[in-house]
Amino acid sequence: MPTDSQKKPYNVPALEFKSSTFAVPVLVLASNDLTAIDEQLQNKIQLAPDFFKNSPVVFDVQELNKQNLDIDIAELTGIIYKAGLLPIGIRGGDQQQNNKALELLIPVYSPHHSVSTEANKPETQKQSPPPAPKAASSTLLITQPVRSGQRIYASGDLIVLAQVSAGAEILAEGNVHVYNTLRGRVLAGVLGNTEARIFCSDLQAELISIAGNYKVSEDLNESIRNKPVQVYLQEHTLIIKDIA
Repeated sequence: MPTDSQKKPYNVPALEFKSSTFAVPVLVLASNDLTAIDEQLQNKIQLAPDFFKNSPVVFDVQELNKQNLDIDIAELTGIIYKAGLLPIGIRGGDQQQNNKALELLIPVYSPHHSVSTEANKPETQKQSPPPAPKAASSTLLITQPVRSGQRIYASGDLIVLAQVSAGAEILAEGNVHVYNTLRGRVLAGVLGNTEARIFCSDLQAELISIAGNYKVSEDLNESIRNKPVQVYLQEHTLIIKDIA
């Protein structure tokens, strides 16, 4: 039993809500074939099991609804759980799909907004266009090797002068420069900056990503491995080019 001196005053808050934004993968569905979804999702997970393990994910059914393709939300959720992912939201669903998701304790996201921890505005409120990504505010310089298991985040650009080991993860809201061997996972433009780029002297990455668009090691063409390259987005597609 705590003594009087150990008791905390009642006016001290035990918690608080803070606005914050997190990059969350979005699983965009183009087919309602649950067998094909299960198989292709498992294959994708096996390419980078450590990256996807227990990763939160939002599933987007907007394209299915545009094509009038129905899908069982409960079965879909089960497939996502079985793959080792944690569904934290549905996007682009109709009223029935949204209600089913809420029964499964899965939040509903507006198709007009990027995924974040901020509360969704009521649908009756007129939506304004999303703000343009802010310019990088600062640059973080790393001169020591980034070891396996390390995770480095930069609010602006990130410059690494040493190697990035397999199992390491480097993230930046702006560009990422690695003037050495890149073997880990690298994510640029993590808050949606589609103009961000990745530069490295020796590409051996497990995963590269810009503004949520990514490729894993198995997707990389052998012709660009172990070379100085730059990576950028062009119409939602990652372009990887040699640096002459």
